[in-house]
Amino acid sequence: MLLTLTADAPDAATPASDLGHLLHKHPDRVQTFDAGVGTAHVLYPRADAERCTVALLVEVDPVGLVRDRAGRGDGPLAAYVNDVPYASASVLAVALRRVFGTAMTGRCDRRPELASRALPLEVHVPAVAVRGDVALVAELFAPLGWDVAATPLPLDPRVPAWGDSRYVDLRLRGTLRLADALSHLYVLLPALDGEKHYWVGEDEVDKLLRAGEAWLADHPRRDVVVDRYLRRSRPLAASALERLAEVEHVPADALDDAVAARPEDVDDTSAATSATTGTPTGTPADTDADAVADDGPRTPALARLRVEAVHAALRAAGARTVVDLGCGEGVLLRELLADASFDRLLGVDVSHRALQVAARRLRLDRLPERQRARVDLAQSALTYLDDRLVGFDAAVLMEVVEHVDPPRLPALEQAVLGHARPGALVVTTPNVEHNARYGLDAGHLRHHDHRFEWTRAQFRDWARAAAAAHGYDVTFGGVGDEDPDVGPPTQLAVLTRR
Repeated sequence: MLLTLTADAPDAATPASDLGHLLHKHPDRVQTFDAGVGTAHVLYPRADAERCTVALLVEVDPVGLVRDRAGRGDGPLAAYVNDVPYASASVLAVALRRVFGTAMTGRCDRRPELASRALPLEVHVPAVAVRGDVALVAELFAPLGWDVAATPLPLDPRVPAWGDSRYVDLRLRGTLRLADALSHLYVLLPALDGEKHYWVGEDEVDKLLRAGEAWLADHPRRDVVVDRYLRRSRPLAASALERLAEVEHVPADALDDAVAARPEDVDDTSAATSATTGTPTGTPADTDADAVADDGPRTPALARLRVEAVHAALRAAGARTVVDLGCGEGVLLRELLADASFDRLLGVDVSHRALQVAARRLRLDRLPERQRARVDLAQSALTYLDDRLVGFDAAVLMEVVEHVDPPRLPALEQAVLGHARPGALVVTTPNVEHNARYGLDAGHLRHHDHRFEWTRAQFRDWARAAAAAHGYDVTFGGVGDEDPDVGPPTQLAVLTRR
């Protein structure tokens, strides 16, 4: 089976052949890898400044395939007579993970700025198993920003009367981050097929949630993806939905109905937790309208832009030690952990359950010793003085302050700026003026647990007053597209200690 991925030069100063850096595979060499049930070859048919194409060719070992009879089809001959060696699905997904695993995480030490950019990409998979449901291809890929061309393959070109087979020639075009494109293929190719070449157990839920964490919860056909990826196992699908609900901090039954709501009612923020009540809150609100539109060019989701903006602000502040206040499930912590310039990271949340999710997302039990020494988690309420928060170069309140009851804000300010006194404090919060662009009525907040949402003037007044009271200077910015009338969807402030 074959997959090709092509990138055009994103600008005149960046050659397309830099795709090799992102994939961690040199364009001048043919490389071979063990793919579990066969061999995967990586080569570049073209690699120049204008255009770069990488090809992943997977040769399946039939004997190795037969050793695992539990994962494919029914009947005594299912392990011997099947389409696994030919139709791109779970075998190709495994090969993608083994060969491009680092690229799938978004890591690229040599070109970190390129790894975070959306690139013009084309994907071609000549034979994809869809079990005859051609319409499902577009339903799964298009909401993620792809232009989809799925051409049914004839059962036998010599006998047109036999009609089409249950396979398609798949071509995808879109402007996305490479890591996102690879995660889409890793999850959706097996989901289209609805089968696996190996036994499906609880560990498959872990793989699904890790690969789809940035987009699966908001996908309009999420339930179909989960069901087919997990080979229609009801217990596993229920487990996956429950864990998605845990990450999103909403009930599992509400998550099932989320796609029926307006996209603006689903928050894609990194999780926060109510610092006063301990109620898990967090990621259902602040959706980037461009990211959920059904047509036109797609921009990265607002949640991703927000993490990148906070990361950049911390780098600009020269911080090497950071405490993430209201860290939720650890989205920002994982981003910072991948950056070697940060020596010490602490995630703090009032919710023990949120910290459990963060530990799982960060894979604390599997990190190498040196990496594990750089990051820790702690339970604490942000409106109380805590000596563990003292001494950090920077602190972050990312989508947290709006979850605090207004009468408790002075206590939050005293605990963070008065007692912990980080060198810098990065704050993000929704811009209520931008809600009109999401079709929200006046007074309708982006998330049910938001105690308030500030206008730009209100946010600036609060930040300036808090900074002045505790000896800080403050600068302001925004995250997301700047609307000339209502400003950006997310507000950002950096308070720097004098």
